[in-house]
Amino acid sequence: MKKRFFLRTLVGAMAVAAIGFQAPQVRAAEEPFKVGLIVPMTGAFASTGRQVYAGAQAYMEHHGDTVAGRKVEIILKDDGGVAANSRKLAQELIVNDDVDVIAGFGLTPIALAVAPVATESETPMVIMAAQTQTVTNASPFITRTSGTIKQVTSGIAQWAVENDIKTAVTLVPDYAPGYESEESFKKYFLEGGGKILEEIRVPMRNPDFAPFLQRVRDLKPDALFVMLPAGPGAALMKQYGQRGLAEAGIKLIGHGAITDDDNLNEGGAAALGAITSDYYSNHHDSELNRKFKETYKKFDPTSRANFFGVAGYDGMQLIYEALKKSDGKAEGMALVDAMKGLSFESPRGPVTLDPEYRDFIQNIYMREVKKVGDEYHNVEFDVVENVNAVGEAK
Repeated sequence: MKKRFFLRTLVGAMAVAAIGFQAPQVRAAEEPFKVGLIVPMTGAFASTGRQVYAGAQAYMEHHGDTVAGRKVEIILKDDGGVAANSRKLAQELIVNDDVDVIAGFGLTPIALAVAPVATESETPMVIMAAQTQTVTNASPFITRTSGTIKQVTSGIAQWAVENDIKTAVTLVPDYAPGYESEESFKKYFLEGGGKILEEIRVPMRNPDFAPFLQRVRDLKPDALFVMLPAGPGAALMKQYGQRGLAEAGIKLIGHGAITDDDNLNEGGAAALGAITSDYYSNHHDSELNRKFKETYKKFDPTSRANFFGVAGYDGMQLIYEALKKSDGKAEGMALVDAMKGLSFESPRGPVTLDPEYRDFIQNIYMREVKKVGDEYHNVEFDVVENVNAVGEAK
């Protein structure tokens, strides 16, 4: 009933004609199940949208477009990475297209802008990219199939403590995910006896890393810890190499996004030896991952599947499994409840949707950049099993 009220109110506010929607409780189970996918397909973060969409298509290629008697449709919308666009598109998808789920969301500010729409309309919202841990608190209708900043960062922080790194400088973007990563790294590193020589925050868009990296070289820490959104990591790698930080004995460590599989080859040899932690590596050795990568290429032949690609794949998997569990009948909060506690095999390894945080409990892999054939890859060498959203091994 609340969704009916939301839709009517919104339709009036938008001054558009009534569109003949039906409240979720009276929709027939045989109607198509619609997923409104909102991602940046243009602009600075277009690679995120391309990865998520190709991953979602790969899942449907593997499992068909029908589940529990419901035909599944994806309606793709490009928000250009702008939060105001995302909120407007979410409203239009719910009102005009009568979608059952909204999904995607490339950045934290976008997810936070759309969360009230999900709550007011009682529409499940599956986040496939944005990683700030507290985002799921913004609405009880949110679940997430990527990972959290704290979950991923805890792995490299613990590795640093255990591998004789005594001093570090942190370099993160000047917005919420950067602060969360900085906080998580410091928590483990300082508790382990490490010392932070300086905390550097850089602009989120188009940063010039050169002056910051020169400052790091002057400070001479054992390691430089970096977290950046997917994309700028390749530029940082090149400048890290040009500034001679590796030769100066300053090891590069960080959140897995800095060695993003999608653009790791662009960083070139400067990336060799970088140590990162993340929930997925394109090089992950499993039969399902090999099958996923092969199918992913069919939909995005220009790039290599990364952590966003697998999150798109698993976002559809979470929806399919919840529909199977409810015999295709669950909607709104009932669908969210059907998602909680689900466990399945992903191209990244085993995952379980934690009922408490509505994030995956999943493995976090330690990786080193190595040259494999003619390409650079994140090669896994260790794993922290069953890590929850706040970075604790369960």
